Amino acid sequence: MVFSQEEKKIVEKIINKDTTIFLRFYKKNYSLVFNFIKANINDQLKAEELTQDVFFDFIEALRDFRFQSSLKTFLLTIAKNKVIDEIRKKKIKKILFSHLPNFLVESLKVVFIDEELEKKELRKKINSVFKKLPKDYRLILRLKYIENKKITDIAKKFKMKFKATESLLFRARKAFIRIFNSLS
Repeated sequence: MVFSQEEKKIVEKIINKDTTIFLRFYKKNYSLVFNFIKANINDQLKAEELTQDVFFDFIEALRDFRFQSSLKTFLLTIAKNKVIDEIRKKKIKKILFSHLPNFLVESLKVVFIDEELEKKELRKKINSVFKKLPKDYRLILRLKYIENKKITDIAKKFKMKFKATESLLFRARKAFIRIFNSLS
């Protein structure tokens, strides 16, 4: 793949902290990145936030950029990964909240609205719960809700039948909720 000298100069200047070149690059590509994210997230504020994050990550990753793709492709790959991460986070929250008692969900909503420290405490609590779960429960929850694997794929991995795998997942969720509720 042949790259223009212009792209190589842009990369070099951004790495050397040429803010004028970066701002020009940012203005030229902002709409492209924002529209891509907005189309996948469908939340204006979150799309704006993620777009900013993409450009921060772009700057960080630029030193390792080896022109294996165009700058635009590189930028959109970062955006795609941000979108995937965001969708995973939403799915985990939705699954977690849909299986917790209502009173706990309401109290957790306050945590998500409140200070960043409280969010970190919730993450710690969730990690603590995971550490207390049996290994097979941790694995099935991770495969299903973090790696987005289908029950059929998990069943093959566990060398179990579909119904047995569903049952294991059900028990793992119940154990997660029980331990989560027992922690103060």
